[in-house]
Amino acid sequence: MILIADSGGTKTDWTLLYSPYPTRWEVISSFQTQGINPIHQEPNVIRDILGKEVVPQLSTFSRQELSGILTLDTPLLSQVEVAFYGSGCTPVHVPGMKQMLAQFFPTQPIEVHSDLMAAARALCQHEPGIACILGTGANSCLYDGSDIVQNTPALGYILGDEGSGAVLGRLFMNSIFKNPAFADIRDSYLKQAKLTQADIINKVYREPMANRFLATTALYISEHIDNPLLRELVVGNFRQFFRNNIVPYHRPDLPVHFVGSMAYHYENLLNEAAQAEGFSLGTVMKSPMKGLITYHSK
Repeated sequence: MILIADSGGTKTDWTLLYSPYPTRWEVISSFQTQGINPIHQEPNVIRDILGKEVVPQLSTFSRQELSGILTLDTPLLSQVEVAFYGSGCTPVHVPGMKQMLAQFFPTQPIEVHSDLMAAARALCQHEPGIACILGTGANSCLYDGSDIVQNTPALGYILGDEGSGAVLGRLFMNSIFKNPAFADIRDSYLKQAKLTQADIINKVYREPMANRFLATTALYISEHIDNPLLRELVVGNFRQFFRNNIVPYHRPDLPVHFVGSMAYHYENLLNEAAQAEGFSLGTVMKSPMKGLITYHSK
C-alpha cells in the first residue's frame, strides 16, 4: 500500500493506493487535510495534523474490507509506504519531515520530496522534460527522467515568479492605476471587488499574504479576458516566464509541461506565449495528484 501526499500551504491532498495484483494498483481512498509546510509550521503542529487528521482517515477501513490486502495480525499503518511531496520540503527540512512521518508509519519506506519534484514526476513520468508550476507562485526545473538537474531560482513574487497569479495581479494593479487606457477596467474592477485604491495599498503593504490577494485578480481577468488589454497582460506575463525561467535551460527541443491553476485556466494563452517564445507546450494539469498516482503505480 502507498499513501501519496501533495501538500501546499492551504491543504494537503492524500491518496491511498493498494496493489491486489503485482501489476495492478487501485485507489482505496482520497481525502484532504490542512496544509503541511515544515518551513512555516512547528513540528508539534505537523504531528497534530498527522495524528488527528490523517490517521483517523486511514483507520476508517475495516479489516474485512481490506482482507486479502493486509497482513491481519500487523497494524495497518505498518503496512503503508509514504510518498510525501510538499512546498517547504527543502533539503534541510526533508530529514525532519521523514522523522515525523515515521512516528506514524514506522516500518515501510518513506519518501519526502519538494512540490517541484511532484510536478516533474507527475508531468514527465520517467521521460526528460521541463516541468513547471504556475499558480499563485511559479517555479520550473529541467528533469532528466529521474532527477531534477537544473532549477532557475523562482525568487518570489517581488523579485521573480513571472507567469504566476501574484505577478499577474501586480501587473494588473500597476496598469489600472497608472495606464489611462485601463480606466474603464479600473472602475469595473473596484466596483466588483468592493475595494478602493487605499484598500489595495493596505492589503499589499500592511496585511499578510499579499501574494494571495494579488492572485485573486486572476478571477476578474479571466471573466473579462475578451478585453485585448487584459489578454495582452496575461500573454505578456507568460512570455516573461519563458524568457526568464525556461530559456536558461537551453533545451528548446523539450516540451514544457505545467501544473497549477494559472496554467490550467489560461492554457490557450499559455500555448500562445510558448509558441511566441519558440517552445512547445506539453501536458497541462490543474493538480499533480493524477500524474503522481500514475508514477507510483508503475
